Amino acid sequence: MSTLLLPWISVVIPIKDERDNIPLLVSQLLKFFEVRPESKTAPFELVLVDDGSTDGSESLLDELLTQSKAVRVIHLDQNHGQTAAFDAGFRQARGALIATMDGDLQYDPNDFAALLPLVEQFDLVCGYRAARHDNMVRRWSSKIANHVRNWVVHDGIADTGCSLKIFRRAVVERMPLFKNMHRFFPAVAKMYGFTVTEVPVQHFPRVHGVSKYGVGNRLFAGLYDLFAVRWMQKRCLNYQMRESKPPQSNECQKGDG
Repeated sequence: MSTLLLPWISVVIPIKDERDNIPLLVSQLLKFFEVRPESKTAPFELVLVDDGSTDGSESLLDELLTQSKAVRVIHLDQNHGQTAAFDAGFRQARGALIATMDGDLQYDPNDFAALLPLVEQFDLVCGYRAARHDNMVRRWSSKIANHVRNWVVHDGIADTGCSLKIFRRAVVERMPLFKNMHRFFPAVAKMYGFTVTEVPVQHFPRVHGVSKYGVGNRLFAGLYDLFAVRWMQKRCLNYQMRESKPPQSNECQKGDG
């Protein structure tokens, strides 16, 4: 009887009104992962999570199911936000590794090649945007938020807003997620004793669609959530345990004579 091979990696991508970006995004991902050496011995999967799209992305995503067996599509009942979409994807993902990225084509899937070698040494590998292609307001609001976040939670991460990440499965299974918690993935991972590192990745201007984040929900909401993360850090249960085994008997079994 043949056994079903589990994916060596699951790529979880939240989708909110990205109809014009989806076909090229999936094409780029398939092209990258199909030639990876790991894919010769185990499958990979793309978990696309529709977070209540209203621009036709829903039906387009379903069409992609007929084009590749690697594609899986999850539909949320309405728009719940990026953290909820990640959480839904994490729960459905079957891979030993779980990667994340946005659906806006501002990242290059080929940059996963820089992250993958480091998962042998680290539990969470994060990309950081070496040269950002956003307007000045978004760059400065993100810079301020990153600086304050580091000051409060001490996660040592330069660019927590970069969605290009690779987790070992144990990390996503351990992390508790709440609204807006995707901004604090590295901090929460470190809180539970997991190792984290960063590598530079590319960043591109958005060509299609509209950004879902502005100063209000990027800077102010992020600062507000710091208090929750700091509270969690101080009260986190992070322990190791060892169970004692009963001693083995050294008595020999005597025969009947």
